[in-house]
Amino acid sequence: RTMDEILKHFPYLTDIQKEQFAKLDALYHDWNEKINVISRKDIDALYTKHVLHSLGIAKIIKFEPGTFVLDVGTGGGFPGIPLAILFPETRFFLIDIIAKKIKVVQAVAEALELKNIKAEQLRAENVKGDFDFIVSRAVTNMPDFVSWVKTKIKKNN
Repeated sequence: RTMDEILKHFPYLTDIQKEQFAKLDALYHDWNEKINVISRKDIDALYTKHVLHSLGIAKIIKFEPGTFVLDVGTGGGFPGIPLAILFPETRFFLIDIIAKKIKVVQAVAEALELKNIKAEQLRAENVKGDFDFIVSRAVTNMPDFVSWVKTKIKKNN
């Protein structure tokens, strides 16, 4: 239940970001009591198994301000919420087909005062818009995933 791993890999966080990341533990423990959004066996490893895992892409890509990112099958908000904390000037659209998970995402985003997140119960195939990046974690096999999102990526990327 510690943020040490996050700070080890991302030492340049602002005080606001540190505070937002620190709040994740209590928020997800609270929501997980009501709605099983994270595996019970993984909830105590939230920072290493979910938050840090979600931030892995940030070691390779730095999302520019104004970038628009789609998170497909976000579940409880991974990777979208940790990425939205790390990249406050980037816009994130988090979708999942399960309404109760989107409810959790909306509540967590609101509790953290994340203004750069929009979350909706929606299938990837039904998303309207052009995105700079499309991210996901453990949703489906790659051929199906690509078929869902290939028309959603901006052509000039």
